[in-house]
Amino acid sequence: MKQNAEKDIKFWMVLVPLFVMIFVMIVTVVKLEQGPHMPLIVGTITAALIAWKAGFTWKEIEEMMYKGIRLALPAVVIIMLVGLTIGAWMGGGIVATMIYYGLQIITPSWFLVTIAIICAIVSLAIGSSWSTMATIGVAGMGIGLSMGIPAGMIAGAVISGSYFGDKMSPLSDTTNLAAGLTGTDLFDHIKHMLFTTIPGLVIALGVYAFLGRRFAGEQMDAIGIEQTARVLQESFLITPFLLLVPLAVIVMVALKIPAIPALIVGIILGFFAQIFIQGGSTVGAIEALQSGFAIETGNDMVDGLFNGGGLDSMMYTVSMAIVAMTFGGILEFSGMLQSLMNQLLKVVKSTAGLISSTVAACVLTNATCSEQYVSIVVPSRMFSKAYKDKGLNSKNLSRALEDGGTLTSVFIPWNTCGVFILGTLGVGVVEYGPYAILNLVVPFISIFYAVTGFTIVKMTPEELVQRDLEAALEKEVVSLN
Repeated sequence: MKQNAEKDIKFWMVLVPLFVMIFVMIVTVVKLEQGPHMPLIVGTITAALIAWKAGFTWKEIEEMMYKGIRLALPAVVIIMLVGLTIGAWMGGGIVATMIYYGLQIITPSWFLVTIAIICAIVSLAIGSSWSTMATIGVAGMGIGLSMGIPAGMIAGAVISGSYFGDKMSPLSDTTNLAAGLTGTDLFDHIKHMLFTTIPGLVIALGVYAFLGRRFAGEQMDAIGIEQTARVLQESFLITPFLLLVPLAVIVMVALKIPAIPALIVGIILGFFAQIFIQGGSTVGAIEALQSGFAIETGNDMVDGLFNGGGLDSMMYTVSMAIVAMTFGGILEFSGMLQSLMNQLLKVVKSTAGLISSTVAACVLTNATCSEQYVSIVVPSRMFSKAYKDKGLNSKNLSRALEDGGTLTSVFIPWNTCGVFILGTLGVGVVEYGPYAILNLVVPFISIFYAVTGFTIVKMTPEELVQRDLEAALEKEVVSLN
């Protein structure tokens, strides 16, 4: 593959596919309210034309796309397993059990703290902030408003809890995407995020405790929560023994068993739980794995939460990753991203500047591309080589991508996340923005760590040797071509 050193792509040409994709993304997502796939395809076509104009053959451009897709394949495998896990855990009553016991801890004087914790528990269980906000979040809005709590505060607490789980759950698509695209072990990625996300949650809960003091005297209408708990008991066999399934996965993680075997064990246990504990059929358990679990209880909240999961539910995310990586593949392997990085790295000289620039780039991508997946995919490819060159472990990059990409998407009104929250919770960014504390503080914690060097992990001597060998091999391959 010929690189940018041989194909002189001018800097202004590099900006063309980015600006075209951003413009089409804004029109398609914000104006037309459609998904981000088509804008990325338009961006891919534009990038291919620029590469062809620079002298690359169509065969070479095809190979760039294929190489980009190959980079996403580890994440794609995990994402598909996540869909299977959610379907199995839904059908097996494992998620229902976790939610049921979580609902028992609500108390009137600690509503904001409690709803944030419950959303965190649910989101950890299912790996989805959107599903959590659309179910538990909607119920929380009704209960909180009946207590006289401002809608922005309630929504902020719901968002903070939901995105904590979305960011830290091994079932989350964004978590797997960030780990997979940077070549970081999933559980190493999650453990490294603890350093920024746990302090962020503690700060958020402290703020909610302070804000909630003035509502301590209000009476809480717990009818909605009681009805939900009753429906869960009627629809599933709730038993603490089912908590052994997620516990088993946690134990395997602690024993450093790789993500794929750990998830497969969780899928198998959930599958058998649906048949032997919930009394479901084998056909129903298989359908839950393929197309997701389905249930009709008459309770909109429970039906909304438990109708989902399965392999099919992840195909949108899988196709998103593949399409995005065809775009990223052309940008990277044609040398366009390197040209862009060369301009940026002229002003970024330190580790602190690199990590801070990564966080800022993710925020900018959220604002311009209107999609949190893109805010992870594009910066991951832009900054990967720079992290290697500075001898930084890949989990520094994967954490910065999530700190800057996953969390800040809620602050952009035209981002798909901001649009979703407005439509689901009925609250706009201006109202909930100041109270989405976790999402606000974690990017600053990440930058603070970059400046101080705290928790910044360098490559081991063995990793440095491997990096240098790979770089030498790449140069040799290029010279042979």
